[in-house]
Amino acid sequence: MADWEIRPASASDLEAAAELRAVVMRPDLERLGRYDEQRVRQRLRDAYEPAHTWVIEAGGAFAGCVALRPAEDAHWLEHFYLDPRLQGGGIGSGVLRELLERCDRDGVLVRLNVLQGSAARRLYERHGFTVATEDPVDVFMTRRPHATATATD
Repeated sequence: MADWEIRPASASDLEAAAELRAVVMRPDLERLGRYDEQRVRQRLRDAYEPAHTWVIEAGGAFAGCVALRPAEDAHWLEHFYLDPRLQGGGIGSGVLRELLERCDRDGVLVRLNVLQGSAARRLYERHGFTVATEDPVDVFMTRRPHATATATD
């Protein structure tokens, strides 16, 4: 696994994240007949909240991003994009594990949606997400908090 870390995002990370989203999502969106060069970037720009977003850095450089947005009954895992050259090396699993451990400590349900046919679905399933509902484009998944060990265990 490459050297990586996550740091809080800032407004200056927006365009790098929007660009990465366009690259990462293009194959799945094209397969579904839904790719639009402007819309794929604008959707991230419209939803970007630096306060709930982390930047993934590998070797000190921007490698991806992920958001964990609090909602009424859960946290939404959103905008999880990793440079395709770094996918499959354990970074995504490491980042996801770190965020889910935080949610487990707080006893928080996590929700997400992934495009139909996306390889990312397997990553989420390996980390305990199950399908709640789906439609022709999206698969909505949830993960209940797992019990965490305490100092007395």
